[in-house]
Amino acid sequence: MSDNNFVYLLYGKIYINLTNLCTNDCVFCIRAIKDDVVGANLFLSEEKVDMTELKKQLDEIHPENYKEIVFCGYGEPMLRLEELKETAKYIREKYPNLKIRINTNGQANLVYKRNVVPELVGLIDSVSVSFNGENEEVYNAISLPKLPNAYGAMKEFIKECVKHNIETTATIVTGYKNYNVNLESCKSQIEALGVNFRERPWIENGY
Repeated sequence: MSDNNFVYLLYGKIYINLTNLCTNDCVFCIRAIKDDVVGANLFLSEEKVDMTELKKQLDEIHPENYKEIVFCGYGEPMLRLEELKETAKYIREKYPNLKIRINTNGQANLVYKRNVVPELVGLIDSVSVSFNGENEEVYNAISLPKLPNAYGAMKEFIKECVKHNIETTATIVTGYKNYNVNLESCKSQIEALGVNFRERPWIENGY
């Protein structure tokens, strides 16, 4: 049996943890604070998704008893795009009543150097994108992106999701130390993109 927690529960939802890798190193990231989420250690022993084990862990918690499943762990789930798509297809076929969401930094098109949003159509219901700041300077100070032009790529990703009729929410984390984000500017920009706005007040546990 694997020691890796590919699946965990939080707030009555199922979460899928595919990777510990990320193209950001956000100042408020929970993995810099603690090693677990509600007792589940999300640090993986290796950067390889055992799909058989993942599906086994998923089936064992009886997904038919839940309403939503979220790709979100200690890394950026879109960095494991093929495994994400395979898992989403498995869920669609076996648990068709489950809503499927991806929590992402929105940099996938930048990573893969192509538009991957069309590949998500029919597999997922919604995405939540970390908007993080009202301009590139603030975004970079908070997100500490490892790739150039990450802020612009994130916005373009949001536009592509809208174009492909994927329900999209853009989020802002507020209240972390002295990082001041212009919430009204973010809200107006996000709504101008045609997506939902959500403020996520930072809490010490990270969730």
